Amino acid sequence: MLVAGVDSSTQSTKVLLCEAKDGTIVARGSAPHPGGTECPPQAWWDALTKAGDGLLTRAAAVGVAGQQHGMVVLDSRGEVIRPALLWNDLRSAGAAAALVAGRGPRWWAERTGSVPNASFTVTKLRWLAEHEPGNAARVYRVMLPHDWLTWRLLAGPATGKEPVTDRGDASGTGYFSPADGAWLPEVAADALGHQVLLPRVARPAEAVGETGWGAVVSPGTGDNMGAALGLGLEPGEIAVSIGTSGTAYAVTTVPSADPSGAIAGFADATGRFLPLALTVNAGLVLSAAARMTGTDLEGLSRRALAAEPGAGGITLLPYLDGERTPDRPRATGVLRGLTTRNATSENLARAAVEAVLASLAGVAGMLAGDPGGPGGVPLSRVLLIGGGARSEAVRALAPGIFGASVDVPEPEEYVALGAARQAAWALAGTPAPPAWPRRPAQRYEGQDQPGIRERFTALRDATTTWDNWALEGN
Repeated sequence: MLVAGVDSSTQSTKVLLCEAKDGTIVARGSAPHPGGTECPPQAWWDALTKAGDGLLTRAAAVGVAGQQHGMVVLDSRGEVIRPALLWNDLRSAGAAAALVAGRGPRWWAERTGSVPNASFTVTKLRWLAEHEPGNAARVYRVMLPHDWLTWRLLAGPATGKEPVTDRGDASGTGYFSPADGAWLPEVAADALGHQVLLPRVARPAEAVGETGWGAVVSPGTGDNMGAALGLGLEPGEIAVSIGTSGTAYAVTTVPSADPSGAIAGFADATGRFLPLALTVNAGLVLSAAARMTGTDLEGLSRRALAAEPGAGGITLLPYLDGERTPDRPRATGVLRGLTTRNATSENLARAAVEAVLASLAGVAGMLAGDPGGPGGVPLSRVLLIGGGARSEAVRALAPGIFGASVDVPEPEEYVALGAARQAAWALAGTPAPPAWPRRPAQRYEGQDQPGIRERFTALRDATTTWDNWALEGN
């Protein structure tokens, strides 16, 4: 029996068709999304239709994992009011600051598990109320990207089927309590200016309905929750993903509440919790560095490996598109230590790879019990995934910068795989997810390089004053 898993990410839709019993992949498809930080939801559906052509109708069950935080607003007829604002649209930074100041960071952390920043849906609702009051007044229902796609699979707009979500993706809105597993509708109403309808929160792996061809539909989840399920992540392990964004997350059995805002206290897709720290800048930094040095990603990797550790004294602060952790939406990239002696393409390539890894090592360290982290997650084993993990330089340099052994599972679409595993779970109706075997992984070891982390931290901390000055509009 076959199941389908869908990953509707920022850049594209991927579909995996898998054997329900063990996760063996039998077919796959993909289709791109438009660029930018906002997107018409119909473009996701068109991409899903294209990527799933000849695949979805073969599946006995379907699950959708989607990019977190995106704001999909509908009117009373179920029509989309405006293009969805995506997680990486940071125009709501001012709204985020105002919302946090209003109740205080501790209140947000204790009630919603996270201190919202510009990525969170609640801040986008406030931005909409302030900048597009006409559109805000028309909002009848608010959904997340995966909610909307699941609804379309259920033919919700045509049949009146009630939208559903799961606690994992809901925990990234800023108006949901992961600890209680319930919406905080008054928080959404306060942000937007009036009450709205929110999707029903389904149980983990609940069969929420059927497609037009009779396939069971699972609740779906957020992309990070999907990846954790696809990896088979267990307590005590930290996953680090290098994609468009960078993430570090771990599965725990207790909720997280970090008033510093560095760690988002999400729920996972199984009934547990998924404390997570995210960096806006990751894979795109490597792409930008490749362009700057006149090569491609493979060439960047070769050049980085040709340079010595420390990149000849060059340190890059890779906040090219603002940053979320630390919360610096107006930040830009900074290059320190450049001289006529070390200005080589090899050193610049090495500095870029070291910067991305040092940034992610910092947020992974928070999960491992550094100040502000939930603690209890030993940084002894890192699972490195995402498109960036295909780089030999990234794999080779990671152990020294993380200060831990690094396992790199074979390249796979783990978000879509997790969505497929959830679909198989909903189809089986069992208390626990099906025990799919883990993908083979290659282990990397390396000498600890604390000096690289220290130089990165010093540059990061030295630029705080400049970022605050820019945020004030100077």
